[in-house]
Amino acid sequence: MAKRWKHRPEGSTWGEFGEDDQRGRLNLLTADRIRAAAVEVKEGKSFCLSLPLDYPGGNALSAQRLPPRLSATLRNNERMTFNYELRQENPDWTDVISDDVVLMTLQYSTQWDSLAHVGALFDADGDGKPEPVYYNGYRAGEHIVGTETKPDAEPWARFEGVSANALGVENMAESCVQGRGVMIDLHAHFGRAPKAVGYDELMRLLDHDKIGVETGDMVCLHTGFAEMLLEMGRQPDPHLVHHACPTLDGRDKRLLQWITESKLAVLIADNHAVESVPSAPGIGSHAALPLHEHCLFKLGVNLGELWHLTPLAAWLRENQRTRFLLTAPPLRLPGAVGSPATPVATV
Repeated sequence: MAKRWKHRPEGSTWGEFGEDDQRGRLNLLTADRIRAAAVEVKEGKSFCLSLPLDYPGGNALSAQRLPPRLSATLRNNERMTFNYELRQENPDWTDVISDDVVLMTLQYSTQWDSLAHVGALFDADGDGKPEPVYYNGYRAGEHIVGTETKPDAEPWARFEGVSANALGVENMAESCVQGRGVMIDLHAHFGRAPKAVGYDELMRLLDHDKIGVETGDMVCLHTGFAEMLLEMGRQPDPHLVHHACPTLDGRDKRLLQWITESKLAVLIADNHAVESVPSAPGIGSHAALPLHEHCLFKLGVNLGELWHLTPLAAWLRENQRTRFLLTAPPLRLPGAVGSPATPVATV
């Protein structure tokens, strides 16, 4: 029994990979699974699965997430390091240097959710009082440190010391996040109509397309959403981005159980939440994001969002394939709860 909890949530897999585990189902990306993924490389053709990181544009998709701000660093605290001629410092030097810095919301565009991204109020220690808890019983006090408020600072700098000590995205980076990808093409069956896809519809689709999901597979859901964002040219329609393309029905308990039983390693979509947001109404005390709660909090399944899957999905369908080698580490940024990603698929 893990020391940090006496009770674990119903349906969770806490402790399955050890009481101190911080990687969740990334532990399933074993050497055997990577070798099986390598077998899927037949053409030597690669696909970039990342949107440009200044997409979707604006903040219509998520009010608190803003586009990146790219600028030059300052040399000697006064001069912009952009086309900077080093002869300004030594007349014999011929170098011209550019150096830049970016201020960005880590989950603005193509991204990974770490296991520190979503937790739940749960009575893990059995004292009768629910407290903020994350995967494998890690508590909020173990995640958030140095919460110094700086009211006069820029909004992005007010909580400079906040970080996830446990379950940070660096755990993903250290695991390398490489394995066999499996494409489920929701767009090919449902188009861009807004639709919450439940267990029954998903099973019919898997059967129709002859798709098998095995232990350790990295499952990708193509909905056409990211392709739609590209067509909008960084000016997303505020209504359409919340009312287009299929999503998973996070309230469907049989769908959540399938995620558990399939033993998939990660779940990825080209939309902004994988599941429907807002979700269907729940009963009593419940999660607003039930699929996030199930995957990140209960199972240790990382979620990928806003990946650009359309070119890969089209190629796979044309060539009657569904599997490929997927390499997708996040930034190795200690303490971050999410990260941009530049995934690569090889077929």
